[in-house]
Amino acid sequence: MRIVHVDPEIGWRGGESQVLALMRELRRAGHTSFLAAPRGGELARRAAADAFEVADVPCRFGHDPVAGLALRRLCRGQNTDVVHVHTARALTFVRAAPRRVVRVLTRRMDTPPRGAGPYVRWLYDGLDEIVAISEAARRGLVMRGIAGSGITLVPSGVDTQVFQARPAAMARAELGLDDGFWLAIVGGLHARKGHAVLLDALSRLDPARRAGVGLLIAGTGPEEARLRERARALGLAPMVRWLGEVADVGAVLSAADLVLQPSLAEGLGVAVLEAMACGRAVVASAVGGLSETIRDGREGLLVPPGDAGALAQALVVCIDGPERRIEFGAAGRARALEFSTARMAARTLSVYERALARQAAGPDASR
Repeated sequence: MRIVHVDPEIGWRGGESQVLALMRELRRAGHTSFLAAPRGGELARRAAADAFEVADVPCRFGHDPVAGLALRRLCRGQNTDVVHVHTARALTFVRAAPRRVVRVLTRRMDTPPRGAGPYVRWLYDGLDEIVAISEAARRGLVMRGIAGSGITLVPSGVDTQVFQARPAAMARAELGLDDGFWLAIVGGLHARKGHAVLLDALSRLDPARRAGVGLLIAGTGPEEARLRERARALGLAPMVRWLGEVADVGAVLSAADLVLQPSLAEGLGVAVLEAMACGRAVVASAVGGLSETIRDGREGLLVPPGDAGALAQALVVCIDGPERRIEFGAAGRARALEFSTARMAARTLSVYERALARQAAGPDASR
């Protein structure tokens, strides 16, 4: 099978990591993947380094005709079977692909697609298959009039061979950390990720309990300056380490005693899966796909989104309960094995095969 994956984003976030993971797993299964993406983007760079063929397909705006023509040429030149779009922007020009090519979309957001209802339905009517990474993502589509029966659930995956427990002392030595109690949050510095809520929660801890606690913030984004100022205003600046973009996320997670994901919206939460695979206890918001990944009281604790008080209470429970953290970490590792990249790729491959079989059966074949 020959698959073109389309992702016009420049940065590197959870969605881009999933595209590359899927391409790797499909290659292991004997299929050929091509990437259509801006050549200057991080996904394109990493895919090329991994010996995948990358076609420069920048998308300047929605419905960019230049991007559409580039995609059409790529599909024709590679005798493509499937074009798999991974972002909303990519969806706006997927109709340019030759009609004989099966069109698949993965929806990663738990919020409804933007735009008027008729426009959204027109976009999605051009697809042969729709994949949602969580029930929350599926519900968001249904809210915009997309038939739920035509949406297949394929959760995101984590490479459990790459992400596994390492000795905390070794990981801390790599990062130059002391032996205090370390919290970690991994992800883009965007408002919806809830970093501000976390800082507010930390400010509510008793100063004696907060002593010896440090916070690792891995990631970059538009909220960084505001978050740094907020940390200073709350008197938290000395306890925060701003790590920026991190090549080895596993080291950050393994160095932490507790991993946090206080998102206000979340399609599934790849960083949480990675933390669980590393055997780390997690405290997260009960929002979107996070509540599908973490079972409250088993792999970690869930708190209402945006509730700094509840988050502070959960922090106290975990800081004061080392045995509970160990239990959460062990259960999390077992849970993460259910979300492997191999399983994600196998389910995605089944979607491709179903669409191709329906195409071969002719236009009268029902979906």
